[in-house]
Amino acid sequence: MLANRTVLIVDDDSELRTMLARGLNKAGFNTLTAEDADVAKQLLIRVSVDAIILDRMMVGMDGLTFLKKLRASGNTTPTIMLTAMGGAENTIDGLMGGADDYLSKPFQLQELVLRLNNIIHREPVQVPQMPKNLYLSNDEFFVKTQDGDTCILALSGEEKKLLCNLTYPVGNIVSASPMVAKRLRNKLNNVLSNIDIITVRGHGYKLVCNDKN
Repeated sequence: MLANRTVLIVDDDSELRTMLARGLNKAGFNTLTAEDADVAKQLLIRVSVDAIILDRMMVGMDGLTFLKKLRASGNTTPTIMLTAMGGAENTIDGLMGGADDYLSKPFQLQELVLRLNNIIHREPVQVPQMPKNLYLSNDEFFVKTQDGDTCILALSGEEKKLLCNLTYPVGNIVSASPMVAKRLRNKLNNVLSNIDIITVRGHGYKLVCNDKN
């Protein structure tokens, strides 16, 4: 049994989310839930999880598209795609899209737990995490100062979008307007000394973090 492992459940079926959360909690996992890809994205910016259970067909962005974007951003969190779309072709699409495993509905909870244990046991690839004193909540970035105070980081829409891309995950290289990148760098440097935005010549910009353990 893998104790104290956290699983993110992404599914637009509220009853299934609740059932999965209860079942996995009883099996020894911590759980987070998201009703769609947008909520899942925001959670993954702020929280590191050990595995993701992802519905393929959801309202808004479908699970396969979300997973492809997740992998393209550098996030390698082990993921099981849980879906009513069975068959060899759909399974292949899911695995090629970045899923570590593919489980068709209906399913047995015990089988899901075994599959979770299997993909979590695999040696993970380390992905840089968000700086400890910068976090996103309700679509706004907040910073925690050395004095322990927390304040909102006043950003324009373009600056907020750039910072979101730079921290999804930290280390992601993003193309952007030099003016927007400069404004964002100045705003960050004014309140935080442990992070900076550097230029990756010919590619774009990258956020670097000097957090100490």
